[in-house]
Amino acid sequence: MKTTIDDAADRLLTAARDAAPCAPVRDLIGTGDIERAYAVQEAVAAERERAGARVVGCKIGLTARSVQEQFGVFEPDFGLVFDDMLHSHGSELERGSYLQPRVEAEVAFVLEADIEPPRPSVADVIRATGFVLPAIEIVDSRIANWDITISDTIADNASSGGVVLGTTPRSLDGLDLADVGMVLEHDGEDVAFGSGAACMGSPVVSATWVARELARRGRPLRAGDIIMTGALGPMAEVAGTGRFTARLAGLGQVEVSFVDREM
Repeated sequence: MKTTIDDAADRLLTAARDAAPCAPVRDLIGTGDIERAYAVQEAVAAERERAGARVVGCKIGLTARSVQEQFGVFEPDFGLVFDDMLHSHGSELERGSYLQPRVEAEVAFVLEADIEPPRPSVADVIRATGFVLPAIEIVDSRIANWDITISDTIADNASSGGVVLGTTPRSLDGLDLADVGMVLEHDGEDVAFGSGAACMGSPVVSATWVARELARRGRPLRAGDIIMTGALGPMAEVAGTGRFTARLAGLGQVEVSFVDREM
């Protein structure tokens, strides 16, 4: 027998399959029931895994106050990163492959060890991290017009679309991520500014938060996993084609281009 959780998952899966944004799912699961929203996320993830996608990490959303204010949602959430979401520095992506894309600059953690404790500490996360990379997250929503509450975005895998990873690995040794400055450019024009401190005080803090959440929900982080730790500043809309470049002080830069491909 189908449940409202199944109905919400079906709505989101259909929107993704048909490339047609859907109505919010809060009419099915409520506006404040976080656990039901994560149950929908798990149902969508299970369907993606059955179709052959592989979970390779996680993403944290709504970490920066500037992004929270953009959507009127004032607590962090998380989603899963699948292997088919990963792209490398300099990639050209078809704008039409996304519904309502926006981009934000982040720090990506790459783990070299499992995070075992049920309630990991900052020290546990630092110890397990092999290196960090500059990254761009492509944020996207299956919900029409970005009409989201916290329930909608959690159910929709934290409004995830894609991940672009840089190629300049840096050790955490001697690196204070709270002090990392960020500039996001579109075709050479600055469109957003930020810093590591905007991400829950430090990306290390946000990584620890999600490590605890995932451990509590039976998905502990493993060696090789990628953690997209959250926005360092406001996100920028991808209104058309062009190149986005994120420059993170001390970490290097990463860029992605959106193109229209002729049929």
